[in-house]
Amino acid sequence: MTSLPQRRKAILMLVITALLWSTSGVLVKALSWGPVSILAGRGLFTSIVFLLYMRRLPAKWTRWMLLATSMSILTQFLFVTSTKLTTAANSIFLQYTAPIYVVLLGYWLLREKPSHSDWVSMGLIFLGLFLFFGDQLSPEGFYGNILAVISGVTSAVMMVAFRAQKDAHPEDSILVASLVMAVLGFPSILKESWTVTNWSIVAYLGIFQIGLAFILFTKSIKHIPALEANLIGTLEPILNPVWVFLFLGEAMGSSALLGGLVVLSGVIVSAVGSAQVNREAK
Repeated sequence: MTSLPQRRKAILMLVITALLWSTSGVLVKALSWGPVSILAGRGLFTSIVFLLYMRRLPAKWTRWMLLATSMSILTQFLFVTSTKLTTAANSIFLQYTAPIYVVLLGYWLLREKPSHSDWVSMGLIFLGLFLFFGDQLSPEGFYGNILAVISGVTSAVMMVAFRAQKDAHPEDSILVASLVMAVLGFPSILKESWTVTNWSIVAYLGIFQIGLAFILFTKSIKHIPALEANLIGTLEPILNPVWVFLFLGEAMGSSALLGGLVVLSGVIVSAVGSAQVNREAK
């Protein structure tokens, strides 16, 4: 049973994870590389981070480990590709339909029944996301939008597969996924423009946006249900436009600010409700 201090620490780590994940949209847009090259370069640096962190190679291969690995690769590929084809707002909004699938998969595969507060928080989150991105969601980039929706499904499966490894080593999946992407995509990197800017962005994405973020994520997912982890991660699409404002000077409108507050309310409802269930279970 997870203690209250462990839960608080896990929630803090998930918030930091969402902060790091949120930097991907702007940086992927800034890169001149193609999606496969971005994934390969990022995977190369992520592999180094995880090898230094783990100091070992995976010793045991399980179905959950393989499922999390494959879904991690697919989710990253679909998201990066969709970000190149459509707007970053479209990609992140459509990917965050994942909580719907997490509810179903978490109950079906892990028997983690959603609470009343989970349903309330999901309603708030999707209302907030609609307010935040609704006026920006357009039919342009149709294929990018489709890929983003599919990435929501693969993201949900990945989240559940990581949660299923709470008593094992979920970090193994990230290491294997990163190594696979680095090896398979390296020939594509050789065809790209090797500038200091491109390599600096790729290094940041691999070391911090994926590497450090997933180290924190794999630690926290052992103490947080899959749905709650996904709901806290919804801070990512709210923080994404903040980076755009800070680096590109694009101000958020009143609707976006209202949407952000609604989403934050949903995350708080989920966290507080789950903590209350956890205390009652004790």
